[in-house]
Amino acid sequence: MKHVLQRIVWLPLVLWAVVTLTFLVLRLAPGNPLDVIAARAIETDQIERVRAEWGLDQPLWRQYLTFLGGLVQGDLGIALSSGVPVSRLLGERIAPTIELAVSALIISTVVGVGAGVISSITRQRWVDYGVRAFAVVGMSVPWFWVAILLIIVFSVRLGWTPVGGRITAGMPYTTLTNFMLIDTVLTGNWPAFWSFLHHLALPALAIGLTSAGFVARMTRAAMLEIMRADYVRAARARGLYERRIVIGHALRNALLPVLTLQGLQFGALLGGAVITEIVFAWPGVGRMLLDGILRRDYPIVQGTVIFVAFCYVLVNLAVDLLYHVVDPRLRRA
Repeated sequence: MKHVLQRIVWLPLVLWAVVTLTFLVLRLAPGNPLDVIAARAIETDQIERVRAEWGLDQPLWRQYLTFLGGLVQGDLGIALSSGVPVSRLLGERIAPTIELAVSALIISTVVGVGAGVISSITRQRWVDYGVRAFAVVGMSVPWFWVAILLIIVFSVRLGWTPVGGRITAGMPYTTLTNFMLIDTVLTGNWPAFWSFLHHLALPALAIGLTSAGFVARMTRAAMLEIMRADYVRAARARGLYERRIVIGHALRNALLPVLTLQGLQFGALLGGAVITEIVFAWPGVGRMLLDGILRRDYPIVQGTVIFVAFCYVLVNLAVDLLYHVVDPRLRRA
């Protein structure tokens, strides 16, 4: 637990570093929000008025202190392009991203761990070769390529799934938590429920299948190492069934590196699989972040990066805690 406590102590410092770097990089990079306004042929006096209203006429250090002061109070600022609080925009966009991230993580874990275990117990057979080829392809092929391929096959050729979006246009549904899966179940709106799953299938598969390659390769390597351990040979000598040895003894210890990988993967997905969200027109955090960058919208970019960094650190902290649940040796440390 000492390591976990150290991570908790370092959490504020890590977040402060992310906040500072994000603020400085945005200000020092070429271009600013006023360039976007100037491109609309607005009068010079209007541009100066907007500069003063947004505080861009102040020294950099004063802008930084003002930003930190608002952040301490939980204020992420107002979006320059829409005038809507960034916290409200994040509240609307984070739910679709979490739904996509969790779905992709479930697919990658089930497919990857299952394939890795099967590959380890069928070593040097055709099944093993097939899993290893799948893992190499999954590690090599980018998400957006798989996304486009899935659209061509299942949406264009077969017509089984929609091309993009989160739900069929014009379909009524009631928003309670902004998580559409939960809202449609709570309200009993089953047509909207199935429409949402219909739209979620391809983007979740595009991310989940490519990530499954990493998981399968890591699971196979961990399983092969553990299956040669002394306690596994002792379990066989006691006459235990092979299935119990594989699942009850070997797999549990092989999950430690998989937990690390999936924790990092989930943190990255919370940042938004930007290209996948764009390909499928998925209204998540990734699209909002890209729109903010293109518009030089400082509050949107700052708020999104800070929120994602906070989630990323929390996910990694949760992974550290799971280590102590999975591995009893760490509980005694």
